[in-house]
Amino acid sequence: MPLKSADDKSKRLAFLEELQLSQVLDSIQKRWLRDELMRLKKSIQGERESAHYLDHYFKDAENHVVLHDLRFVIEGEVTQIDHLIINRAGSMYLLETKNYACNLVINAHGEFTAEYDNARFCIPSPIEQSLRHERVLCKLLERLNIVGRTQKMPNICRVVMLHPKATIERPSSDTFDTTNVIKADQFPTWHKRFVDKIGIGTLFKSALNMRSLETTKVWGEKLMRQHCPADLLELPDFMQPRAQSKVAPSVPISAVQNAIGSVLLPKRDHAKVQPSNSVGGASEEPVKRLICAHCSAKISFPEGKYCWNNPKRFGGLAYCRDHQALIS
Repeated sequence: MPLKSADDKSKRLAFLEELQLSQVLDSIQKRWLRDELMRLKKSIQGERESAHYLDHYFKDAENHVVLHDLRFVIEGEVTQIDHLIINRAGSMYLLETKNYACNLVINAHGEFTAEYDNARFCIPSPIEQSLRHERVLCKLLERLNIVGRTQKMPNICRVVMLHPKATIERPSSDTFDTTNVIKADQFPTWHKRFVDKIGIGTLFKSALNMRSLETTKVWGEKLMRQHCPADLLELPDFMQPRAQSKVAPSVPISAVQNAIGSVLLPKRDHAKVQPSNSVGGASEEPVKRLICAHCSAKISFPEGKYCWNNPKRFGGLAYCRDHQALIS
C-alpha cells in the first residue's frame, strides 16, 4: 500500500535553471550549477521510475506500506531515503535508487565504476551509502518506539536499485555479495526469491512479530511526520554573491520570481514601501523586493533571503551585501 509519494522538486529545478541566466557566475559556480542540475534531473527520473515499479507491485498489498522520498535530521545527521517499505512483521526494506543507464562494474573490493561509451569514472558505493542511512534510521525508530515484539529493532534489508537499462558486471559472490544490487524492474522477482529464502527460524520470529496493517500504517505515518523537506532554494556558500563584486544582481529579479513562484515572493505592487518608522508613517508590511533599500541596486535572492530571515536587524527590508554590514 503506497503511503507517501515523492516531494515535488519542480521549484528546485526551476530555480537552478533560472540561476543559469546569471551573468556574473564564475567558472566554478557554473560547473557546480551544471553538475547539480544534471544530478537532480537524474535523481528525480530514477526515483520516479523506481516508485512506479514499487507502487504497481504493492498497490493491493495487505502486508506492506510504501513510503517514497524521506529526509530525516537526527542529532545533526541528515539522511535521504529514496524508498522505505515496512511489512506487518516489522521488517523493512531500505531502497537506494541510482539512475545509472550505463555499464556498472563492481569489483571484489565493493568499488563501483560507471562506464559510458569511452568515459569511465568511479562512483561512491551506494551500499555504503545505504548503511549510513540505516544507522540514522535505527536511531529514529528507537526514538519513535517502533520496535518488534520479540526484538528491539526491526530487521532491515538494504537494496540498491539501478536503471532498467543498466548492465552490471559483478564479482564472484564468494568475494563480494551483490545479491541486493538489482535493476528497478527486477524488484518483484528479487522480492519473491528473498521471501523464499527465509528460513524456519526467521519465519517463526516474523510470525511472533506480526502486527495489523493498521499498526503498520501508524508506523509509516509516524515516520512521515518526521520528514524534513530540503530547502528547495538553498545554495552552498561558494554560490553566494562575492562581497567585493560591484556588479549588482547575480540573478535577474524576474528570473528569481519565476523560479520560486509565490512561495516567498507574493505578487504585490512593486512600488517602494517605507519602513513603519519613516516620515510617512506607513504601517503596512514591507514588500519583499530584490532591490537594495539603501542604494536601489538589484540584489540576488540569497542576499534578500538573508535579510528577510533577520527582521530585527533589517526591518523586513533587503540590502545588498555592501550595505548589510552598515546596518546595526
